[in-house]
Amino acid sequence: MEEMSEKPTVTMSRRDLVNGLAAGSVVAFAGPSLSGCTTNEALGRQQLLLVSDAQLAQLAAQSWTQALRENRQSSDPALRRKVERVGDRIVVAADQRFPQHNLTQQNWEFVVFDDDTVNAWVMPGGKVGFHTGLLDIMENNDQIATVMGHEAGHVVGRHAAERYSQQMAAAGGLTLANVALAVGDVEQRNLIAGILGAGVTFGVILPYSRKHEYEADRLGADFMVDANYRANEAVRFWDTMTKRSGQRPAEFMSTHPSDQNRIAAMQSYISTQGYA
Repeated sequence: MEEMSEKPTVTMSRRDLVNGLAAGSVVAFAGPSLSGCTTNEALGRQQLLLVSDAQLAQLAAQSWTQALRENRQSSDPALRRKVERVGDRIVVAADQRFPQHNLTQQNWEFVVFDDDTVNAWVMPGGKVGFHTGLLDIMENNDQIATVMGHEAGHVVGRHAAERYSQQMAAAGGLTLANVALAVGDVEQRNLIAGILGAGVTFGVILPYSRKHEYEADRLGADFMVDANYRANEAVRFWDTMTKRSGQRPAEFMSTHPSDQNRIAAMQSYISTQGYA
């Protein structure tokens, strides 16, 4: 895939940027190195990336602030510490495996929201939200590490940037520009949250593709093992999620599909890698 030529920098308000993205009239570029296809060594394939991680993180920061302001956090300090400890171990493991992604240099935050929906989500910049509804059905720290590793897999896989880029490229009539994000209020936070994959907290979900989910599962298993968690607990967790989805729709399942094919793929990968 040919790389596109570098374009002059265009400065616009954040509101105009979001409106343009929604209409498919703007694509953000971070320079020639991101203006086309690039190889992600963690995935072993090329990706169309038309926006930088830093730009997405800047957009995500506003939505994250809004999430903290509008949603009640758990008052259980032990639960918060547990999620933070697991999260820190997974991030360190992922960084050691792929140091070029500089994961430990990001300002990671792990927050437990007092919400009975079965859900967890990650935003660019290392902002991870766990709902108490999900933690309530987890049997051990290995299962927390399953989801934490999966979310870290999305970050290493740069799935938000790829999804964002694919949607913009498919919109048609694109204006290619190197956008410098101006400081300003984000009035359409639901739209931004949907683009960035914030999940059901904002009521707008643009799901990851099945390919992205399988990739995040595989990377998550690697990070679990590197962090000394049991990878076979990932299979048990997804089996539990599959059974729950047969009883009633789960919000977590709406963005992270779990079925027998997914479990089979996880079992096969764990066995192939000698993790069992």
